[in-house]
Amino acid sequence: MDGQLVQVSCASDSLSQSAALVVIPRQEWVELCAEVRRLGRENLEFRQQVGYWKSRHRDALCRIATLEQKIDQLEGEKRQLQADLFGRRSETKPLKDRSNHLDDPQDDSQHSKRKRGQQPENHGPQRRDYSRLPVREKFLELPPEQCVCPDCGQPLRLRSDTEDSEQIEIEVRAYRLKLQRRRYERTCTCEGSRTLTAPPPPKLIPKGRYGISVWVEILLDKYFTYRPTERLLSSWRLLGLNLAAGTVTDGLQRLELLLRPIYEAIKQRNPRGDLHQGDETRWRVFVLLEGKEGYGWWLWLVKGLDTVVYLLDPSRSHTVPENHYRAESRGVLMVDRYSAYKAMSWVKDGVVVLAFCWAHVRRDFIRVGKGWPKLKTWALEWLRRIRALYRLNDRRLVAEKGSAAFAEADGCLRQAVADMKTHMESELAQADLATPCRKVLESLQAHWDGLTLFVDDPRIPMDNNTSERLARGPAVARKNFYGSGSQWSGQLAAALFSIFATLSMWKLNPRKWLTWYFEQCAAAGGKVPENIQLFLPWNLSEEQKRELGDAGLPEGDDTS
Repeated sequence: MDGQLVQVSCASDSLSQSAALVVIPRQEWVELCAEVRRLGRENLEFRQQVGYWKSRHRDALCRIATLEQKIDQLEGEKRQLQADLFGRRSETKPLKDRSNHLDDPQDDSQHSKRKRGQQPENHGPQRRDYSRLPVREKFLELPPEQCVCPDCGQPLRLRSDTEDSEQIEIEVRAYRLKLQRRRYERTCTCEGSRTLTAPPPPKLIPKGRYGISVWVEILLDKYFTYRPTERLLSSWRLLGLNLAAGTVTDGLQRLELLLRPIYEAIKQRNPRGDLHQGDETRWRVFVLLEGKEGYGWWLWLVKGLDTVVYLLDPSRSHTVPENHYRAESRGVLMVDRYSAYKAMSWVKDGVVVLAFCWAHVRRDFIRVGKGWPKLKTWALEWLRRIRALYRLNDRRLVAEKGSAAFAEADGCLRQAVADMKTHMESELAQADLATPCRKVLESLQAHWDGLTLFVDDPRIPMDNNTSERLARGPAVARKNFYGSGSQWSGQLAAALFSIFATLSMWKLNPRKWLTWYFEQCAAAGGKVPENIQLFLPWNLSEEQKRELGDAGLPEGDDTS
């Protein structure tokens, strides 16, 4: 090999074992090697780019999957919010039992749609007894031209008997009560004024022009039927009474002082007992407080053994129910799953035990079924399990404690609860469980102990629907007149909501009770009576309860 040639050994063909010698000029060999190196670098670069773009493709697929999952989650949440905003909100039992617009096929097969109104298979309601109402008699006579025989024209003779019937009427009228105080003159020679005058009647508001009946109507209309005061005043104008709104406001501020001791007594009694229910709702108070933005306050309610108390506070923190209870308070508090109740010191110390509401758990599964149609079957299965718990618990409640029927219903209920817990744990152990389902079941597992307290204590209800119904009236009032215009009027609203709800628990007529209490306040010179205990429902005698009782309602009538 010289300086210009390169000898290269190569195989002559693929089957040959011998090698042939090829002579290539050095310059070509150098160029060939450079080309091979260049192609190697290009091949390495292309391989690197292939790996890069493959990784980018994998990342894109992961991002697409994540975004699709997020879109599915957001679409479900949007459907949930639409159902919350436009869907049915009532907790009453619908015709299709408890599936609540999820269109359970089992409900469709078991319950056919029926017409509204009285059902043929049900007995009609009993006619109500109005014999307690006062009677006004009115004689109806024939016109003079008809008091003759229609055949011969001879006059008719009036008989002593009558054919009687009755109808119910209501008369609402405003009138002026003219007080004529009798004057007397002495017939003796004693010193002093010769003339004596009967004393004036006691007034609820000293020097006030309006009597007790006016203020009772105002309070009942606003805080018992939840109507704006302006509507009441407008209806009174049709009766000829033009009452100024400012006069009503001034009178209500005075009445708040008279009702405050009754409200405080109810607050003192409410924490007693070992079973309570709690809830809270928004209430606006249009005053500016330092450090608080807006006018949103909160109206808390606590239902006790024989009292209901409403607490108005600017905050929704745990300090409100915490300050309401005392060191001697014990028992169970039935609530929703709001975190403020869990943060109470009494709960952390184990003094008060929280029982949670199954109605709120139902709503979780309903929202999943409405938000994600593909999960509707899964949600319906859980709704049927919850429905079975309600039915089994109802069977246990109607059975006499200690009887064979009670033992059977109790055993079936405990077995259903155990089966539900097993289903919950097995589904949570599934790695492919959908995110909405997992969230609902994790919440169910976290609150399981409080949700199952009713199993060992039948007195504990399965839900706090009673407290939610007690909050319904103030919620209606909030929509009708938006809240309270001042702090004192907010306190008056909380006081009267508490008084009326407590009177209803004792089956006392609020109109009779208010009239009686205001009469005693008027007798005390427009001040609070000395012994406030005499007016509290739990201190009334049996005779007073009968006199103040709501006798106008038949037994078992729906007063809501």
